Amino acid sequence: MGSKVADLLYWKDTRTSGAVFTGLMASLLCLLHFSIVSVAAHLALLGLCATISLRVYRKVLQAVHRGDGTNPFQAYLDMDLTLTREQTERLSQQIASHVVSTATQLRHFFLVEDLVDSLKLALLFYILTFVGAIFNGLTLVILGVVALFTVPLLYRQHQAQIDQYVGLVTNQLSHIKAKIRAKIPGTGTLAPTASVSGSKAKAE
Repeated sequence: MGSKVADLLYWKDTRTSGAVFTGLMASLLCLLHFSIVSVAAHLALLGLCATISLRVYRKVLQAVHRGDGTNPFQAYLDMDLTLTREQTERLSQQIASHVVSTATQLRHFFLVEDLVDSLKLALLFYILTFVGAIFNGLTLVILGVVALFTVPLLYRQHQAQIDQYVGLVTNQLSHIKAKIRAKIPGTGTLAPTASVSGSKAKAE
């Protein structure tokens, strides 16, 4: 599954990636002008018209003795969609693991287990208040889809230069984070205290 998504984002098959990208963009642009109920109903109606037309076409071929009239989607109808007990248990464990991981992260940020991390999250939400005043959620989704289908390809083409600049930015952010931790009581002073106490213990 992951490799198929990567192939789409890296445009390994130009036709498939173009079709998926065009379909997503058309649907999102429709949602900008119409309600989600209207868009969903029209898409479902379009899909039904396509499948019914193919089914009727096969029946017509059978009537003129040019086909057997079998359902063109019979292979998909015969697919077994039931899950075994092992698959169900594995899927349940994966879902539970994701839920627990998300709850742990939320507890870490909102209950201020690490003050610096909570401050960074607060800054992110503060910036998002300005972003939300300029763009609505659907516009951000459209920009996200465009970025998903362009950024990976650009990164692969210019990986060396991008890695260099990202490394510089990461080093600067690490220095800033270290300075902030050093100035906040209870964060930057823990390590020196521990080292001093350790040295005293060795001396004794």
